[in-house]
Amino acid sequence: MNKDPAQKCTCLPEFSFNKSETCVKVCMKSYDTAKEDQKKKLDFLKKGIQLNYQHHWIIDNMPVVWCRDINGGNKYCTTGFPIGCFVPQSGEPSDACFMHPEFNKTNTYYIFNHVDITITYHSENEVDWYVSKLVSARLEPKSYKHVDENHLTCNGTPMEIPGDYTDKLNIIYTYSVKFEENKQIRWGSRWDYILESMSHTSIQWFSILNSFVIVLFLTGMVAMIILRTLHKDIIRYNQEDIQKDYGWKLVHADVFRPPRLGMLLSILLGQGTQVLIMTFITLFLACLGFLSPANRGALMTCSVVLWVLMGASAGYVSAKVYKSFRGLKWKTNFLLTALLCPGVVFVDIFIMNLILWIEGSSSAISFGTLVGILALWFGISVPLTFLGAYVGSFQKQFDYPVGTNQIPRHIPHQDFIRRPLFSIIIGGVLPFGCIFIQLFFILNSIWSHQMYIMFGFLFLVFIILLITCSEATILLCYFHLCSEDYHWWWRAFLTSSFTAVYFFAYAVYYFFVKLKITDIASIILYFGYTMIMVLIFFLFTGTVGFFSCFIFISKIYSVVKVD
Repeated sequence: MNKDPAQKCTCLPEFSFNKSETCVKVCMKSYDTAKEDQKKKLDFLKKGIQLNYQHHWIIDNMPVVWCRDINGGNKYCTTGFPIGCFVPQSGEPSDACFMHPEFNKTNTYYIFNHVDITITYHSENEVDWYVSKLVSARLEPKSYKHVDENHLTCNGTPMEIPGDYTDKLNIIYTYSVKFEENKQIRWGSRWDYILESMSHTSIQWFSILNSFVIVLFLTGMVAMIILRTLHKDIIRYNQEDIQKDYGWKLVHADVFRPPRLGMLLSILLGQGTQVLIMTFITLFLACLGFLSPANRGALMTCSVVLWVLMGASAGYVSAKVYKSFRGLKWKTNFLLTALLCPGVVFVDIFIMNLILWIEGSSSAISFGTLVGILALWFGISVPLTFLGAYVGSFQKQFDYPVGTNQIPRHIPHQDFIRRPLFSIIIGGVLPFGCIFIQLFFILNSIWSHQMYIMFGFLFLVFIILLITCSEATILLCYFHLCSEDYHWWWRAFLTSSFTAVYFFAYAVYYFFVKLKITDIASIILYFGYTMIMVLIFFLFTGTVGFFSCFIFISKIYSVVKVD
């Protein structure tokens, strides 16, 4: 996210397969503090070292891993390595300086200007060819003060940059590379060693299993309470000797009264259906291994293509729901379904990308790609949305098991715990509780450049999330109906979608606790892209809660006798 100071150095090591080399010069960067522009570049490099900026290298579509020994003889591996480290005035070394006792001068920057690269390959016969394939890549960063660029030795004292340095500085970047053959690691299992770089793998397994057990237990409790209570209610309501209605049966003539802002609700439900189908299919394909991390960008490409193709589902659901709300402005409904939420996302992406262009970041989306996204949106998604809306507008509206009175029923005074705001806030707690562990690793993969390959667990948590959203919404909806509050349409949507608010709150916590970002542009980028994820989460969780509650209410009112 932040622009890596190392990106300023355009020189990268280039080497040939199976040709080991030692202490090869890559380039030399000179900084003259007497010149303002070069002084700014050196200050930028120092700032990157203080903030522990990382290199992230890829060889043959595989991340290069840095492993180092820790206490107990174990190894700690990461998919990135720092550009350097800093020893502050207090003398307490930070980050990578801990591992190098010679890095002991206070107020001094140490830059890793040398890397020892080890590439492992596997060779085998294929038909008439003898093929060698890369199966792993590791490196070890080091710091050497090269005195003569024509006589490099790659040993000796480290490359130091005093904090108050005011003279000319030359930094020579070098590398050494060696190749090792390994006949045990096969091409198909070459990603297994990446698990070594995931230091929290065992914690993730335990935490996910723990959350899964807790969610299953709570789900069983919720289901048991609702089923037992409803069973008694239905038997009591259908008895011939009961003359007066009470409880949730009392509002049978108002429960399907169209809500306020029905147009907006139908649009959100249409877009939520589109996003839900897209997310489900994408995670399912990733779970089966079709979207391998070896194919960089496959996950995002699949998501965009599926979103475009699912435009018909958004138009159909939005049109049918809006018709059930007795809406008449179907053309406005179609246009807003096709343009509102996608437009918000596109404007957000364009603003973020504009900031990346201004900052000169290599991660900015090209203008041609933006034009291609617009072409997919207006050329495929919008027509499909119109097709779905056209079909949905001519479909029969949802069948309600009971009629609606012309005069709305008065809703009794509700105490605080039964008011909509309280139930909405409470309703998002349980769904968020089953995803926050995975959320941590997802945010790490996005903002801290950590690998995320456990899509099976992610798909499982996604299913748990859908079940939890459904049952939490149904439970709270039932309690409100029992208190004679029949305004359930928006409440059902917002109860489960409030999980997105907790999502955003956790993202804010992650930003202040886990990240070290001070640049205004980077802060805007973080929260800009976070808002896109929050909007997507808001849409599909709200849709799941709404339709679960709708099915539940339709079912319970269809099995009671209504005069």
